[in-house]
Amino acid sequence: MKRKSFIMMLTIVLSTVMLLAGCGDKNGNSTASPSETAGSTGTTGKDLKPYEVVIAFYGNEQKDMQAVQDEMSKITKEKFNATVKLLPIGVSAWAQQTNLMLASNEKVDLMFTSPLFNYATQVAKGQLHSLDEMLDKYGAGIRQSLEPYQLAASKINGQHYAVPNVRDMAAYYGLMMRKDLVDKYHIDISKIKTINDLDAVFQTIKENEPEVMPLVAKNPGTAPFTAGYSTFDALGDSIGVLPNYDNGMQVVNWFETKEYADQLTILRRWYQAGYLLKDAATGKQDGRELVKAGKAFSFLSNMGPGSDAESSRKLGMEMISVPLTPTYTTTDLITALMWSIPKNSEDPERTMMVLDMLYSDKDFYNLFAWGIEGKHYVKKSDNVIDFPSGVDIKNVGYNFGTPYMFGNEFLSYTWSTQDPDTFKKLDEFNKTAKQSKALGFNFNVENVKTEMATVSSVRSEFRLGLETGTLDPAKELPKFNEKLKAAGIDKIIAEKQRQLDEWAKNK
Repeated sequence: MKRKSFIMMLTIVLSTVMLLAGCGDKNGNSTASPSETAGSTGTTGKDLKPYEVVIAFYGNEQKDMQAVQDEMSKITKEKFNATVKLLPIGVSAWAQQTNLMLASNEKVDLMFTSPLFNYATQVAKGQLHSLDEMLDKYGAGIRQSLEPYQLAASKINGQHYAVPNVRDMAAYYGLMMRKDLVDKYHIDISKIKTINDLDAVFQTIKENEPEVMPLVAKNPGTAPFTAGYSTFDALGDSIGVLPNYDNGMQVVNWFETKEYADQLTILRRWYQAGYLLKDAATGKQDGRELVKAGKAFSFLSNMGPGSDAESSRKLGMEMISVPLTPTYTTTDLITALMWSIPKNSEDPERTMMVLDMLYSDKDFYNLFAWGIEGKHYVKKSDNVIDFPSGVDIKNVGYNFGTPYMFGNEFLSYTWSTQDPDTFKKLDEFNKTAKQSKALGFNFNVENVKTEMATVSSVRSEFRLGLETGTLDPAKELPKFNEKLKAAGIDKIIAEKQRQLDEWAKNK
């Protein structure tokens, strides 16, 4: 499942919202549209001046984006006299470009945000609107799409500054493999239970398919375990973690643990055996693209219901996976993909109306996610779609491939290659996952922001080399930990422990 796995749980029960939420369900069958919500506050579409809502999110520009944007605008213009402008920004340019946009007060109304992209810092700098009042007025669809604890996970200092996307909010980690090679070499995946069982699998591929790399990192410029394998609650940034999602609520330095050292030993062994790319620490290859091109066998990933089908569709070949961890949910997983309204917005209330549609209007959501019916997809049945004749993933004019980013994914059509009950199963998956003991906790870095910057710099210096097996952990891990201590990691962990204790006392 190609969904970043990342980072408060305070229960929100507002009487007005609960009355509205009682009128619908979490699959988008809402009876309160944004325009109706606006009408309840004395504002209708006819009363509003024209306004363009600029939506910034990560992705690459699509050939038919203007046509899709125009169709989306027809809907929003009729409801509340607004048009939309889609502004995709490449992942590699995202941090720099959005930082400049926010600092320069460039017009942007709706922006993707995440703890990985400095959500807490954006709040601390006053760059995002508090959403609480707007959620009450215009967010009925949002509130009924999310469980109270899921929506509350975005809270900082008691206020919402972002809205999580409805998608997979829990995960287990596992190995995603090319099924053709699993079948060809009779690899018995039932015997794969832990990462220590992977050596024999990788050796089989290495010996029989010398041009195929046994294991690659899923995302460009990262290590195999990055968003691919984890056994702890990162508590926002992995600088002080909760091992096994509990650990008696004691925060530890992950880089000093025996488990981290053992993982580095495994990665070093794989690297020396030729199971990992020799330039893994410096290369920028997208592991999934290498698999797609037939140059790699597998990658580690966070997973959930439908992962195999989703990867198979995106990579154009049959994929099969095996789980390596139990299923958990954490603050990071819930808040990994969210929408915010920057202070740059000249009409945040209209922007909230548009945002609410992404959680409550099936047609509007699917336009954003999949494009125009008949051009970018055709319906095989009421809720199942496929590519039109002569069109595929390689030549379709609009398909970001990130439906989990665009609001309420449970409104999405399913593709013919997917289980039609995917989203029902995903909803159940979210609800039955074991919850981290720290679910709902959000770390405020304000008191240790200097140390955070210094420690982050040290991590950048060592982690990729160590976690790709390129550096010898016997020599470099002690140096890494020595520099982390000099940079102030112990002060950060002590502050995180203090805040976690306070949060646990008051939750």
